[in-house]
Amino acid sequence: MTHALKTIIVDDEALARRGLKLRLSGRDDVDVVAEAKNGREALRLITELKPDLIFLDIQMPGMDGFDLLRALPEEDMPVIVFVTAFDDYAIKAFEANALDYLLKPIEDSRLAEALGRVNESLDQRRAMEHKKSLLKLVGDITGKPLASMEELNARGVDKLKKKEVPRLAIKDGSTTTWIPQDKIEWIDAAGDYMCVHAEGETLIMRMTMKMLEESLDPDYLQRIHRSTIVNISKVTGMRAHINGEYFLTLEGGNTVKLSRTYKDKLKLFS
Repeated sequence: MTHALKTIIVDDEALARRGLKLRLSGRDDVDVVAEAKNGREALRLITELKPDLIFLDIQMPGMDGFDLLRALPEEDMPVIVFVTAFDDYAIKAFEANALDYLLKPIEDSRLAEALGRVNESLDQRRAMEHKKSLLKLVGDITGKPLASMEELNARGVDKLKKKEVPRLAIKDGSTTTWIPQDKIEWIDAAGDYMCVHAEGETLIMRMTMKMLEESLDPDYLQRIHRSTIVNISKVTGMRAHINGEYFLTLEGGNTVKLSRTYKDKLKLFS
């Protein structure tokens, strides 16, 4: 263990809390940071202190141990060890996903066994969290989400390089403006002139739609009509038309039409 487990003892009996705290005080791997005498007080302390471990009495007036467990969010759930004076609560405790349970009066050997399970469980949990963090980090860096370590290994780390956003060169006389393609909202055609709409501005370039489409990165920009190309990441909603066409709403509030010819592109927006 790299640090002592932040622990809260929850029990309506002061004597029981004191006894358990005394037993835990001799351990370097446990740090009792708070005590609670009822479920509502425990809920507040758990929210504030975010402990690693809870020793939780099952039978308490008002909000009992099971009620408290149901009130806790599944994310950031501490490890729960139930404490009970009645053995017939054991099965219910495990059904409630407690890691272990202790019978009162608590034996030193069972307490040590329960803490061994707690440490093992937390080590496994930390390993899983580390793995998730690693996969998210690689996905963020490369722009390619990963679902598992197996997928990471299958692709090969050396192949997972961050993709550079391509730019579109728009010439106006002797001036050339470079627009990152992920910043383009949509492009529409007016004869041999293309109107490029990006970041609130419209830039004009002379080029056929076919030539322009071939120069664009399909990960960002897709043709949806004979005279329209749209940035798929800028689409915020779509509405079907009775003739089989669709109207797509963009981030800036503009609307563009997806024709029946390009109906297969609908999967890009789902």
